[in-house]
Amino acid sequence: MSKSDYYQTLGVSREVSSDELKKAYRKQAVKYHPDKNPGDTVAEAKFKEVSEAYDVLKDEEKRAAYDRYGHEAFQSGGMGRAGGGGGSHDPFEMFREAFGGGGGGIFEEFFGGGRGGQSAGGAQQGSDLRYDLEITLEQAAEGTEKEIRYKRAASCKKCAGSGAEPGTKKITCPTCGGTGQVTSNRGFISYRQVCPTCNGTGQSIEKPCSECRGEGRVMESSTVKVRIPAGVHTGSKLRSSGKGEAGQQGGQSGDLYIVIHVKEHELFERHEDDLFCEIPIKFTLAALGGAIDVPTLGGKGSLKIPPGTQSGTTFRLRGQGMPHLRGSSKGDLLVRVHVEVPTKLKSDQKKKLEDYAEACGDPANPVSESFVKKAKKFFK
Repeated sequence: MSKSDYYQTLGVSREVSSDELKKAYRKQAVKYHPDKNPGDTVAEAKFKEVSEAYDVLKDEEKRAAYDRYGHEAFQSGGMGRAGGGGGSHDPFEMFREAFGGGGGGIFEEFFGGGRGGQSAGGAQQGSDLRYDLEITLEQAAEGTEKEIRYKRAASCKKCAGSGAEPGTKKITCPTCGGTGQVTSNRGFISYRQVCPTCNGTGQSIEKPCSECRGEGRVMESSTVKVRIPAGVHTGSKLRSSGKGEAGQQGGQSGDLYIVIHVKEHELFERHEDDLFCEIPIKFTLAALGGAIDVPTLGGKGSLKIPPGTQSGTTFRLRGQGMPHLRGSSKGDLLVRVHVEVPTKLKSDQKKKLEDYAEACGDPANPVSESFVKKAKKFFK
């Protein structure tokens, strides 16, 4: 009995690419696989036929020989029969290639090998919760204690978290038979998943609790006191263990994470543990020098202004910044002075300034002499 043309068997043209060939074979293999057609000898024969065709055409040398000599290339004295001397063909090989064959891939999960699924009846830990807390810069510097109120899923007191009405019991899940998993078939591929009825516990509630409706948890308002250490900054996280959502089936409660947000201050900017502020001073103070009071988070401090201080000069007050979160030292306070120029002058004030300017030679040379030397070439 003559064999069918391999290309016709797979339903492809002679110019088919390797990727298209693989897709065509997969389609035919799924269609005629014995597991999908139990007891069907015709389907079994067809499966062997498409497997033999693919085994030849996927190999470049075998395909070239077949294109030149046809089936005679694999008769006695030829290159070896498909599935014979040329090496046995595994019809699942292309599935392993497509799904990342080897241990632990999706192929292994589909066919029941590799990693196990979720265990039946396992306790489920409660979810963690996040609470965003805003504090002032002063509170961040000194440390403070806050009481926060939030809503969470807590264990039902009536049924003690079981979900069952008191006096009733749980029964074996009728859907999965207590295994916590169900098996689905798609063609000859089988895979397991968590039972949708019992969520993997293997048990069903005979009569749901009237308080939580079988959930085992109810929403309630909770309060917790949080001690905020000195030196925290925006983004700092504090954890309150066990104050998150209650677990299910005896699982532990999650944690509550408090995320700190420090408000912007009207005077100070924060740079790590240092504070920064700008202070206006009179031009007479900048010229003659003196001392001024400056604000600090702890009250006020004294700053000495040397004679001839220029606008934009920055002074450092050590230890007047923010405390280190993990240490006893503190950052510094950086004070930048801005020299104010009077906008309105009385006639006697104006006269005195004019006399001062004349004494300094300002009318003839209104800008700094050092600048004139640098800019002289531009004025030629």
